[in-house]
Amino acid sequence: MRINLALQGGGAHGAYTWGVLDRLLDEPDLEIAGISGTSAGALNGAALKAGLARGSRQAARDNLDRLWEQVGATDDLRLAPWMAAFLPTPAQISRAVEASPLYQWIDTVGRMVSPYAWGPFYANPLQRIVEQFHYDAVCDTRGPRLFVSTTKVRTGKIRVFEGPQVTVPVILASACLPTLFQAIEIVCPDTGTVDAYWDGGYTGNPALFPLFDPALPKDIVVVNINPLESPDLPRTPTEIQNRINEISFNSSLLRELRAINFVRELIAEGRVPEGVFKDVLIHMIADDPLMRSLSVATKLLPTPGFLSQLRQAGFAAADTFLRDHSGKIGHQASTDLPKMFG
Repeated sequence: MRINLALQGGGAHGAYTWGVLDRLLDEPDLEIAGISGTSAGALNGAALKAGLARGSRQAARDNLDRLWEQVGATDDLRLAPWMAAFLPTPAQISRAVEASPLYQWIDTVGRMVSPYAWGPFYANPLQRIVEQFHYDAVCDTRGPRLFVSTTKVRTGKIRVFEGPQVTVPVILASACLPTLFQAIEIVCPDTGTVDAYWDGGYTGNPALFPLFDPALPKDIVVVNINPLESPDLPRTPTEIQNRINEISFNSSLLRELRAINFVRELIAEGRVPEGVFKDVLIHMIADDPLMRSLSVATKLLPTPGFLSQLRQAGFAAADTFLRDHSGKIGHQASTDLPKMFG
């Protein structure tokens, strides 16, 4: 089974994707051919790619463990499942973080103070983590192809980096929320010009079009962090802000999924010659009820127990996906796009 992975961004909620990848790496017959990642998805993708490029699923697993241990600032996040029973639920943690003075201070400062106001005291907390990736492996031609999405500030357009283009600044740019971090400036090697970049989630969360390459398989497994639907009307300021965040960071993905659905309809109706367009098969691994119980607050303030619970939830969701849909890979989509856009 050959698949491509599309990994959404979502701050600390990316620990859910860590669990998904952990389970997929357990599947001996599953080959990951391409990875498109944004923000936290780019960090997960780089860790995964670096291990697989060296021919080792265990190395990929170790890289992911190390990444999230650093995010959580602890030595071990792989808590035994029974320990989760003694921890608050993710929803309880989310409400506690929202009410914490630290988060309220960060939220207030983020709305009122530009990250450029810190002067010499400014530091990007992700830099020390991103610098530790093994870029000889991240950029290696072996293993899955890695695509990292960013948003060019000047034009508002997406830019996708691949192969040797993936560097420390590129991954930092993919995760650069402009209310928290200063824009990442990257020199174009062809022209020598300098462009500023923000979080790729604004224009591609994640970008699917790089995975349309004919050399890559037609199956794309999207790992969703931001819930697509919210059945309840947001009423409180926090609920409204959360839903705005979810809609904003899902809009580019939904546009691409709608385009895929349109092309698949053309192919099914015989309105285009065979082989003109790739017949992309979309699958999704998601836990919308869990993610709807969380908020922007827990994306910004990770705690070790919370990250561990997200990892376990992602592992379980991937296990369910493989049990229910692995037989469809290579043959049919498991996500009903006509129903989604009907």
